[in-house]
Amino acid sequence: MNVYQKKLELRWADLDPNFHLRHSVYYDYGAYIRINYFHDYGITQQVLTDHHFGPIIFREECIFRRELKMGDNITINLELLKAREDYSRWTIVHQLKKDDQLAALITLDGAWIDTQIRKLTGLPPAFQPIFGQIPRSENFEWNVK
Repeated sequence: MNVYQKKLELRWADLDPNFHLRHSVYYDYGAYIRINYFHDYGITQQVLTDHHFGPIIFREECIFRRELKMGDNITINLELLKAREDYSRWTIVHQLKKDDQLAALITLDGAWIDTQIRKLTGLPPAFQPIFGQIPRSENFEWNVK
């Protein structure tokens, strides 16, 4: 897969008192596209529940480049920047673009948690090919740490 992206529509509730996108909504959009990717490719909420695992975030950072306002043509994408070979740990980046110009860059480091024992776990082997299909950043690297 080369690209996974979604078009976004800002809502009135997403705006701050300056009438541009509120800072915390950027993170919400990152979660939105990640969960949509998982769902679209078979890692649904029911699968996560049945197999007792889920994604967790260690670090999430957003760099803001351009103001986003109501009516702007906005897209967000999903790319894998780093990963262990078993996808137990990973770094994902999201580019929010306004008219194809970078408006914000979200970077997050994540892993998987066993939802029963509440400890870190690997991604079950049956789901590794799905995670492995995430489009890779041009700077992708395997992380051995």
